[in-house]
Amino acid sequence: MNLLSKPEKTLGILGGMGPAAAAEFLRLLADGAPARSDAEHPRLLMLSEPGIPDRSDGILGTGADPLPAIREALMRLIEWGADVLAVPCNTAHHFIDRFRGDLTVPLVHIVEATVGAARRRSPEGAWLLSASGTRASGLYPAYAEKKGYRFFHPSEQQQERAQRCLRLVKAGALPEAAALMRALAEELWRERDSLIVTACTELPLAYAAAGLPQEREVSSLRALCSACLDILYERGSGA
Repeated sequence: MNLLSKPEKTLGILGGMGPAAAAEFLRLLADGAPARSDAEHPRLLMLSEPGIPDRSDGILGTGADPLPAIREALMRLIEWGADVLAVPCNTAHHFIDRFRGDLTVPLVHIVEATVGAARRRSPEGAWLLSASGTRASGLYPAYAEKKGYRFFHPSEQQQERAQRCLRLVKAGALPEAAALMRALAEELWRERDSLIVTACTELPLAYAAAGLPQEREVSSLRALCSACLDILYERGSGA
């Protein structure tokens, strides 16, 4: 198709996990679309479901299972007419992987997209900052192993700070989150000078608010956005 014609596919987005990350994802889609007018932007269907049980709590066994709510919401997006699905929440994909084969339309997988971006940007490996549930699930190492890629993992104490950082973003305390992210990133870089993969969709917001260099980050939000636009505008991803 003509790169600057309107995409034919409709993207269905399941948001609310959390709302600030989903809002940033929408902004990135609008900013990254190769559109010269409103009419050349892709059609989006957005379902924000902030009531979905906490994904990390579900993985760690300290809360309700979010899988039924995630599945129901994605099926609803398909009923509404979505041709492609995206979920700007890394931890949710631990549950999505259990029923991905039942979906009748393609899902742009945030972990696959982010691992691909990390491989292109930092072939020798990268730091992995994620939610505690994502870390406990082994989701990223499993996908990285398929591609022969490796991640460097923060200590338990550093992981606790990453988890606090994303909680601060969810609570609307962005300046505090930014300060925590800056200190954590600089500490990691002193240990190993490698790119940081922000593998929780709240963490890119804290990273940006901290004024840290974008060239030293692989944002899972940006990776998902780029992968979605590749499909919508039928352009090669280079993954």
